Amino acid sequence: MPKFSRSLDVYQGFNFKKDKQSNVGVILTMKIAGKEIKADLETIKNPEKPTEDLKAVAVLNHYLWDTGATDSMYFSGQISTANRQLLAMLVLSDMTSIEVEFNYTIYQYDPLEKKYFKSNFPSKALMGLVEKSGDELKLMVADDPDDEVASPQNFTFQIGIKPQPQEQQLTLASAPQMKVEKKWGFKG
Repeated sequence: MPKFSRSLDVYQGFNFKKDKQSNVGVILTMKIAGKEIKADLETIKNPEKPTEDLKAVAVLNHYLWDTGATDSMYFSGQISTANRQLLAMLVLSDMTSIEVEFNYTIYQYDPLEKKYFKSNFPSKALMGLVEKSGDELKLMVADDPDDEVASPQNFTFQIGIKPQPQEQQLTLASAPQMKVEKKWGFKG
């Protein structure tokens, strides 16, 4: 089965340059265990419309999904200091709920049409669960700030999310007009 795996450019995410054409990804909304992770990165440029800002929870450096309906999605990226504190508190607490509600977009550049397009995105927020490996949750946040982008101060986080037992949909694209709909999760 094909994988959808992308290395994403954090620097380009924070400091968008029109003459650079690297992949960019953002988490737009996220709730974990009912706690909202705020979209407090407010100066992230929309690659499709670089004059517009996006509000993002995280600027991603990597995304992986094996494209199966029951396969987990893995995100790695940079979050604000306030969100780092909230996630660290969640990691340290006994999370009775591991539900995740989230929305994200992965952008790629099309050299033929000379523009960015959305290459992986859901039509609405997805419902998932923090993945577990034994008793360990696949949720990690760094203690020290990352130095790739100095300002705003940001911290690395990683999360694995498996689908809740409901059928959800997302779009994958290899070019602006070449899209396929994929299912994530099955009805329980």
